[in-house]
Amino acid sequence: MTTTGPAPRVLIADDQALVRSGFRLILTTRGIDVVGEAADGAEAVAAARELRPDVVLMDIRMPNMDGLEATRHVLARTPRCRVIMLTTFDLDHYVYTALTLGASGFLLKDVTAEHLVAAVRLVDTGDALLAPSITRRLVERFASGDRAPLRAPAVHRDLTALTPRELEVLTLLGQGLSNTELAGALTLSEATVKTHVGHIFAKLDLRDRAQAVVLAYETGLVLPGGSGGPRAHR
Repeated sequence: MTTTGPAPRVLIADDQALVRSGFRLILTTRGIDVVGEAADGAEAVAAARELRPDVVLMDIRMPNMDGLEATRHVLARTPRCRVIMLTTFDLDHYVYTALTLGASGFLLKDVTAEHLVAAVRLVDTGDALLAPSITRRLVERFASGDRAPLRAPAVHRDLTALTPRELEVLTLLGQGLSNTELAGALTLSEATVKTHVGHIFAKLDLRDRAQAVVLAYETGLVLPGGSGGPRAHR
């Protein structure tokens, strides 16, 4: 994977010392600067405030303050920071809440070294770690209330700032389409699609595509099963 610019500065937050040391070794040997470690959520918040990392690897389950609450505080105080959630089980229901809070994706703790490094570099560029289709499946599974006991408020519920074309683009984003697929579906160039996506993110204060998918479901713009909701074609 070719990268430009300085390597991201990373904070590792996990209550297991072996996980922290293992991730530190993987990242530092590949030229990524690990600026600090935290053993619980409170330490993570304090370390992020002091060290201003580009990326935080955040365990979901930690003592004193869990990774969800820590993510809320970190992103509120350092909005340019990117958070990757660490989880033991695929599609952990807490990950859905983390995405609504602004996390850029999630990794399983048994991730390969190559995937870990690629993920850190990817989110540092401002992209989302999860492919839109994976995010969509995650959201569909946990967007129906009682299966997500720690639900956060919708990322942003006011879609009136969007133009009809931007609303259409957001609907297709929520259905898991990539920029290439969006361009084909709407008969637009990829450059034009990227412009629309950028405008949507700016108007709705979204960090990345993961949040866009969550928003599409939270607002009812897209319904479980991938179809557009009643507001999709107004």
